[in-house]
Amino acid sequence: MTQVQTLERGDMEAVSKAWSHVRGNLRRSAGQRLFDQWLKPVVLVDGSTSAAVRLGLPSAFMTQWVKNHYSERLLLEFRAVLPDVLSVTIETMAEEPLRVLKAEPEVAAVVAVPGERPIFDPRFCFDRFVVDSANRVAFNAAKAVAQPGMPQFSPLYLHSGTGQGKTHLMHALGQAFLEANPEATAIYVTAERFMFEFVQALRNRDTHAFKTRLRSVDLLMIDDLQFIGGKDATQEEFFHTVNEFMSSGKRLVIAADRAPQALEGFEPRLAGRLGSGLVADIKPAELELRRAIVARKLEDMPAVDMPEEVVDLLAARITSNVRELEGALNRLVAYANLSNETISIDFAVTTLGEVLRSAQRRITIDEIQRAVSSHFEVKQIDLISERRAVAIARPRQIAMYLAKRLTTRSLPEIGRKFGNRDHSTVIHAVRRIEDLRGKDVEIDGAVRTLMRALEG
Repeated sequence: MTQVQTLERGDMEAVSKAWSHVRGNLRRSAGQRLFDQWLKPVVLVDGSTSAAVRLGLPSAFMTQWVKNHYSERLLLEFRAVLPDVLSVTIETMAEEPLRVLKAEPEVAAVVAVPGERPIFDPRFCFDRFVVDSANRVAFNAAKAVAQPGMPQFSPLYLHSGTGQGKTHLMHALGQAFLEANPEATAIYVTAERFMFEFVQALRNRDTHAFKTRLRSVDLLMIDDLQFIGGKDATQEEFFHTVNEFMSSGKRLVIAADRAPQALEGFEPRLAGRLGSGLVADIKPAELELRRAIVARKLEDMPAVDMPEEVVDLLAARITSNVRELEGALNRLVAYANLSNETISIDFAVTTLGEVLRSAQRRITIDEIQRAVSSHFEVKQIDLISERRAVAIARPRQIAMYLAKRLTTRSLPEIGRKFGNRDHSTVIHAVRRIEDLRGKDVEIDGAVRTLMRALEG
């Protein structure tokens, strides 16, 4: 049980360091006057974790203003440093006494600075990555790129479904590379952040600083590349960045949810460049690997006594991805700790009942988009494009409606999956399809057919 508390303290330290980077970025992008008036009073609140960040302000008025103008930006900034962040909550401290965490000294991560070294999660190292045939090539490739000297291949392109270990390997690679090369510099950034900074540079007419910062480092890592599908200007800049790293012999590591040739909305020449290095996929974890992952996690929790049958239950029932498997384990241990219960098979089934049921069949937005595009004979990329023709817009609305009905994703998350649209667009789509289902037999029939196909 002590181990759980230790992990929580480490979690808070990581969030505190991330907050210092976020504050530095906000100070530069917002300008000193706006920052001092609205953003400087924002504080990091106790209870924040690498998944759920809590921020506090002294008045309800300031809280509402920051929510309206910076809620999505804050989430984006935190995710650029801590990819596991799922939510950023902005609270009013006047309503209840909230304990404030001391932030690290501010670091303006957006500015090109000599010796730039990102914050990597120390939990994500090579020693803690469980290896078997599903991920061995990707693991060995990441270790090879981290070695000193000229890289054996560049770019290294890692791809897999959500939660299978891409981000873990990228953090491990970055840490190992900087440990082996103390004078080296590195940048780890999501494609979402890459696009955001590029657009900001265009608006500020300062693309030179943006390019110089990225291309001057020894190791550049871009995560979730699929996000820039259909973003032509961003892809053009990224294409030139890839060429620069390849011609200079420097290290470039990219991660995405599919192989380069399968990326939708990407120019063929860019997909070709990405596939010219080493492409390594991470396959879904099989039963033995899932069991080994649980066993490895339990090694870090010596005070936890977990029967083998509970380990088998977790490994057999939670098959969607490794991240959810680890989350279920952490939840089980935490509940046992808080309730002073002994972990048994009955306790596990009771505690994780909802998780175990939902893990049996989890429908994703990508599955919904594929099903809708196939049914209406449109391209999946059209569903996330700006095209407004009825032949595209109606299937897009149906896909948004199904995403709201069949997944647990929030409205903003659904909007981001459909070309970064606002949550109000999703609300409109859901209401429109609900209305049409009562009037249009064909629309209702199509929705019913798609729901049956998706729910299996």
